[in-house]
Amino acid sequence: MAENVSRRNLFHILGAAVPAAALATGTAHSLEAQHQHGSNSGENAASKGPYQRQTFDDHQWQTVKVLSDLIIPADESGPSATGAGVPEFLDDWIAFRTSEDGSQNFRGEMLGGLMWLDHEANQMCGKDFVDAGTASQKLLLDRIAYPKKVAKNDHQGMMFFSQFRSLVVSGYFSSKAGVAALPYLGNVAVMEWKGCDPKVWAIIEERIKNGYKGVLEAKPLNLAS
Repeated sequence: MAENVSRRNLFHILGAAVPAAALATGTAHSLEAQHQHGSNSGENAASKGPYQRQTFDDHQWQTVKVLSDLIIPADESGPSATGAGVPEFLDDWIAFRTSEDGSQNFRGEMLGGLMWLDHEANQMCGKDFVDAGTASQKLLLDRIAYPKKVAKNDHQGMMFFSQFRSLVVSGYFSSKAGVAALPYLGNVAVMEWKGCDPKVWAIIEERIKNGYKGVLEAKPLNLAS
């Protein structure tokens, strides 16, 4: 699954608009509530006990954890998705959506997607997704990770994975660990202003010479960095 894509690039590609959209549609409650009581580690777990699942059974729970960590594994900038409480966020989010929508449709889509993964993994190697091994899991996800390249028979899996992946990114970067991993520092006071960075100013001057050509053009991300 494009192993050279960094975590920060993954955030920019998949999740930049998700937290904002969630807040705009009134789901800030779900984001905040999950990260208050959803983590299985640290102070919250000690004070409130293990998270009580609302959506997933034991097998689905293990599949969600494995899938979430394949999307955001642990690295030098922070813990994996599971370490940041993303499975709990997903479980709470699905329960919230089910309640707010007054419908089982969204829940059915998510659980149906997990069933699809198991079916396809069994077709590939005779095992459920969670037991298929990392190599087989990534091979299967490569089939559904790129919407423009997906085969017609994999369309259902692609639709599920695209939505699941965006929710994982949203859950991760609304957690304390995820926020800490972001490059954004907010309004930080500086003791001395030394002017614009010379590298940045050189780019500005070059664009001034070119009549600002390309300033409003979308630039592709360098995913190899």
